[in-house]
Parts: sequence; structure tokens; C-alpha cells
Amino acid sequence: MYDVVIIGAGPAGLTAGLYAGRSKLKTLILEKISCGGQILLTEYIENYPGFKEPPLARDLMLDMEKQVKGLGVEILQEEVSGIKKDESGWIVKTDIAERISKSIIISVGSDPKRLGVEGEDLLIGKGVSYCATCDAPLFRGKQVAVIGGGDTAVEEALYLAKFCEKVFLVHRRDTLRAAEILRERVLGNDKITPVWDSVVVKISGKDKVDGMVLKNVKTKKEENIRCSGVFIYVGRAPATGFLADLVKLDEHGHILTDECMQTNKKGIFAAGDCRQKILRQVVTACSDGATAAFCIQRYLESLN
Repeated sequence: MYDVVIIGAGPAGLTAGLYAGRSKLKTLILEKISCGGQILLTEYIENYPGFKEPPLARDLMLDMEKQVKGLGVEILQEEVSGIKKDESGWIVKTDIAERISKSIIISVGSDPKRLGVEGEDLLIGKGVSYCATCDAPLFRGKQVAVIGGGDTAVEEALYLAKFCEKVFLVHRRDTLRAAEILRERVLGNDKITPVWDSVVVKISGKDKVDGMVLKNVKTKKEENIRCSGVFIYVGRAPATGFLADLVKLDEHGHILTDECMQTNKKGIFAAGDCRQKILRQVVTACSDGATAAFCIQRYLESLN
């Protein structure tokens, strides 16, 4: 029997583990892949406070993991498939075992959205990617395309430019949504060519990506662009599918909580990008995790 089981070991989950561990709660963190979550798809974290130079995402998460483990918090690599109520608390079912806990924090983050165009599913891992940090070295000296206009798309285009001969930045509008400092960097990079007012209608290639078909949303004209890789950053969707009807979600699948991070089910809390909120950043995920763990301590005291 655990006091709290935390599902997901990204910034929100690890911060929740930190606060739970310091409160001497018997705590288990379950993570299906590795500590850090989606933040590991980014090279540097430029907007996290306390660093004179932007820290490497992987180093920051490794330090968080070590800090949490140093408090005696258990971290296991297991994928959660469901949660159900039990007379003694909550049962968290994974691909390996069932864990019983008095409370739960759901901090599963989000997954990249797909374009849903012809060729995308067929060529995933064969030139279609959702992680430049992971795959950029595979495209050294080649032409690639980045789809999107937000912070992540621009950051990844800049990263790819370190390896690739040319990077097409394809955006459906005529101006980027990214922060001003990122816009200045990408528009000032000779290796990056913006393609405005355009959407992808097809990714071509048999065994690997060899190009894509773009359509101008204003003129409706289509053009073919040769490239060896297509990196897609058109938003994210919360990874809450395994919850079914357990807790209330908004129309996009984000978990609804109160200011204490508690869901509509007593004993179940949520933190991070999977929660309905205005801003999804590392620093706000950490804030959510701290709040959830603090409120769980008060919740457990009320049970006693």
C-alpha cells in the first residue's frame, strides 16, 4: 500500500515525487519509457529559472531524478493501462503488476499530434519524425522540412540547421506564432527557408521519405518539394486515453481539476500538460506537481 502513486516521470511527476518524498509519504512513480518525459525531445531549456546558461534538458531531468531517488522515492518502468477503485484505496494496473495506493497523481503529459495526411503513417521512422533532437544526426547534409510555426517547431528547425544543408519551415500562416527571440533567430538563419501560407497534403516515398506535396491555402496551388525528412510539430494531445470515464475531461482530453489539482474523484489529482490549463511549460508543470503533492498530504491527513 502506497500513500501516493505518481503516473508519469516528467517535470510535474518528478516535482510531485520530490515534495511527497520530503513529506515522508510512501511514494511510487511509474514511467513507461524514461524519466524526463517529452522534455527529452528538446535540446536546451531556455526559459527555466535559475540558470545563467540554458541547461540541457537531459541533464536537468537526470538531476531531478537523482534528487527524488535520494529521498527514497521508488521509480519503476511500467506502463499504466487503467485505474479502478478499491475498498482500501485505488488500484493502478500496469503491464507488469497492480499497485494499491491511497491517492494518485496523474502527470502523463501529452503526445505529438499527427497531420493525418497520405504517407505519414507509412513513413514514420523512415523520414517522418516528431523529434529533431532524436533524429537530426541521421539527416546530416540533407534537405528536411519542419511543419509548424510555434516555439517547438522553430526551436527544432534551428537545431536541424546545425546538421542539415537546408531546412524548409512550413507554416499555414504568413507569420510565426513563436516567441519574438525565436522568430528573429530562425528568420536570420541562412539555412532555414520559410514556406508561408502552406499545408502538407502528402508525404511521398516508398521505403523512405523523398519529398512532400504542399498546398498554398490562399492560391490553392500545389507544389512538390524534395526532402529526406519531415519533422512535424502541429500541437500535442494529452495522453489520457487510458483513463476512459474515470475522471472528467474537457473536449480535448485534458483533465479538469480545481486549484488544488484535484479531479472530480477524491484521491485522484493531476499535474502538468495533461491538465486543463493556460500555459504548458516546464516551470508550470513543476508548480502543478508541487501543489498536487502538498494537497495530497492534506488529503491523507483528512482520511486519518
